[in-house]
Amino acid sequence: MKTIELIVPCYNEESCISLFYDRIKEVFLNMPGCEFIITFVDDGSKDNTIQEIKKVVERVDTGKVQYISLSRNFGKESAMYAGLSKSVGDYVAVMDADLQHPPELLKKMLDAIENEGYDCASARRVSRKGDPLIKSVLSRAFYHVINHVTVIDLVPGSTDYRLMKRKVVKAIVAMSERERFTKGIYAWVGFKNKWIEYENVERIAGKTKWNIRGLFHYAYSGFLAFATTPLRAVIYFGMFIVMVSVLYAGYIFVGTLNSDAERTGYASIIIIMLFLGGVIITILGMIGEYMARIYMEVKNRPIYFVRESNISDNEQNETSNIP
Repeated sequence: MKTIELIVPCYNEESCISLFYDRIKEVFLNMPGCEFIITFVDDGSKDNTIQEIKKVVERVDTGKVQYISLSRNFGKESAMYAGLSKSVGDYVAVMDADLQHPPELLKKMLDAIENEGYDCASARRVSRKGDPLIKSVLSRAFYHVINHVTVIDLVPGSTDYRLMKRKVVKAIVAMSERERFTKGIYAWVGFKNKWIEYENVERIAGKTKWNIRGLFHYAYSGFLAFATTPLRAVIYFGMFIVMVSVLYAGYIFVGTLNSDAERTGYASIIIIMLFLGGVIITILGMIGEYMARIYMEVKNRPIYFVRESNISDNEQNETSNIP
């Protein structure tokens, strides 16, 4: 009998935990022949999320429920990595606790893997109904830009929600980088994947943790994680500035030869100096971002720390993968 393990990262989701389990249990009952494990990863929640998870553990009557509570809020990416690195299921799925990832898709995902020869099956949101217009516009712009400047190909509307074979999970866990962008990692590791489309779903309870600023930071991190194009663009821009400078110098030289008037051009010089100063600062900032990420990687810090867990092979303060 195959085991399906659900990795559920949680941050301040106390109002969703019980509702999530009840909904998942209904899906489990409609998928005979499979054993289920639900692994909640509490990402340092400030509310009663971990207490709600423990209540579910006490009343569980279908499948197995376990939890990992991190020592602080490391971020969703680290929480997903924590769950994946501790997973044991034959098939592993990552999904949100707010039920914006429809659990009913699991049956279609499993069918794609077992009967159609896919290594994984991923959910793709085909509409953003209910989301603010600005989010929809920025989302489309993000996918357009990142697909043109990176080596990965992100499908618009792709989510973290996917069911994977064990070999796919091992490949993702092997990428132990500290600055993580899971959507990009999914695309980078490859494997045969089937996209399963669904309409946007509202949260079952609670409030979203994502705002425009958070989404921008997430997109920016993904961009830096897989793109070296900005550094190449800096080289091209520098060459362009040199060419413009040579042409302008030639123009000044020729103009001086053909005129008796002295060419001061103080305003032009000041404008050019300010422009080049701004360009240099921008370039240094960009290079600094890449250097800072290299610095964080070479320090080789653990991706997360575990505060408590009911998984037998875990101990308090156990760390993640430490090469």
